[in-house]
Amino acid sequence: MIDGKKVAQVVLAECRDKVARLKEQGIQPGLTVVLIGTDPASQTYVSSKARACADIGMHSRKIELPAETTEAEVLRVIFELNADPAIHGILVQSPPPPHIDEARIVRALLPAKDVDGFHPENVAKLTLEDRSGFVPCTPLGCQRLLIEYGIPTDGAEVVVLGRSMVVGKPMALLLMAKGPGGNATVTVAHSRTRNLPEVCRRADILIAAIGRPHFVTPEFVKEGATVIDVGINRVPDPSTKSGFRLVGDVDYASVAPRCHAITPVPGGVGPMTIAMLMQNTLQAAAAISKAP
Repeated sequence: MIDGKKVAQVVLAECRDKVARLKEQGIQPGLTVVLIGTDPASQTYVSSKARACADIGMHSRKIELPAETTEAEVLRVIFELNADPAIHGILVQSPPPPHIDEARIVRALLPAKDVDGFHPENVAKLTLEDRSGFVPCTPLGCQRLLIEYGIPTDGAEVVVLGRSMVVGKPMALLLMAKGPGGNATVTVAHSRTRNLPEVCRRADILIAAIGRPHFVTPEFVKEGATVIDVGINRVPDPSTKSGFRLVGDVDYASVAPRCHAITPVPGGVGPMTIAMLMQNTLQAAAAISKAP
C-alpha cells in the first residue's frame, strides 16, 4: 500500500523548513482560500488546508462568501488579493455556484499567485516544461508518490484514466516531461475510449481519475501494475455518522491483490494534494519576494 499520509508528512516537514528560512529573510508566506457557498465537502477541504498552513507556520486566511455572491463581487475580491503583498497564494475553492463562470475566475488570478496551477499561463508553462510555473496539486502529489516509493516511470507505459484539466491532462504532461518522475509513455483514456479495460491493462502504472466509484475492477489492471487512485466519491452508508463514506474510482478490495503497489482512499492521494498546495505556495512566496 502506498501511504499518502506518510509521504505528505515528509513534504510538510520540508515545507516547515522552507517557512523558517523565508521568515529569517523577513518573508511571511501567506495563502488565502476563497470559499463561495456552504458546500460541506468544500468546507472540509478548506479546513484541512488551514490546518496544514498552521502546521508548517504559514499565514492563512479564509474568505467566505454567500452562495448568492455575484461573479463581479468575486472578481473584486480576487483583484484585491492580487494586489495584496502579504498574500502569495490564492485558491478559489472549486466548484463555485452554477451562476459563476469558473474559467473567468481562474483567468482573473495573478498567475504568480495561482497556486492551484489552473491559469492558462501556468498550463502553458507545464506544457513547455518551464518549471517556473505552478503544477496542479493533485498530479504533482501523484508524481511525488511514485518517486518516493521508487516506482520507475522512465520508459514505463502509463495509462491516465480521465481527461480533465484538474488531473488527467496535467498528469499526462508531468509524466511525459523529462526528469525524475517523467520520461513515461502516456496514454490518456476516458469514458469514450474503445475497449477501455484492454487499454488500461497495458499499463505498468494506471492512474484512475474518472470520478466514478469503484469503476476500475480487476479486468482493467495488469498483474503487477501500480495503481494510483485519484477518485474521491461519496457513497451512501447508513452505518456511518455522516450517512456516507468515501471511496475511490478503484474497487480496492478486488484490485489490490493484482497490484505491485496501490493507493487507498482515503489516505492516498488526498493528503498529498494539500501538501503540494503548501509547496506551491512557498514557491510563490520565494518567487514574488525576489521580484523587483
